[in-house]
Amino acid sequence: MFGEHRYTLHTTWTGDRGTGTTGYRDYDRAVTLEIDGKPALLASADKPFRGDPSRWNPEDLLLAALSECHLLSYLHACVTSGVVVVGYEDDAVGVMVEDGNGGGAFREVVLRPRVVVADEAMVDAATAAHARAHDWCFIANSVNFPVRHEPTITVAAA
Repeated sequence: MFGEHRYTLHTTWTGDRGTGTTGYRDYDRAVTLEIDGKPALLASADKPFRGDPSRWNPEDLLLAALSECHLLSYLHACVTSGVVVVGYEDDAVGVMVEDGNGGGAFREVVLRPRVVVADEAMVDAATAAHARAHDWCFIANSVNFPVRHEPTITVAAA
């Protein structure tokens, strides 16, 4: 399954209030993100950057991509290790630091997956699968900051 994969996205700025970008406060940061065959995603800048907090922002999307990529890679790692996962939730946290010159970067992301497995005998393998999932995650392998994991593994009630 080696190969190159291409992804396409159409981005439309919808924030012109009639005067374009005549001033920093004169335009809205509203954006619509579209991929053929999928629902449109309404996006904006984060609130501290004059954005609409009810819309997804680039930082939210990056955090979501890292969390979902780890989840999907983890489920695959569990299947290959004979671990039956019956529940998975993650409370991910990302820390971005501004540089004082109008830019900045993420310093780190911490994923805190709470995994429920079918049997006590699977706990060790379920824990180990997080490292494998990290190695397989395309998104985590594409960023230049650490993506850490603080997993909790529990066993489903009988």
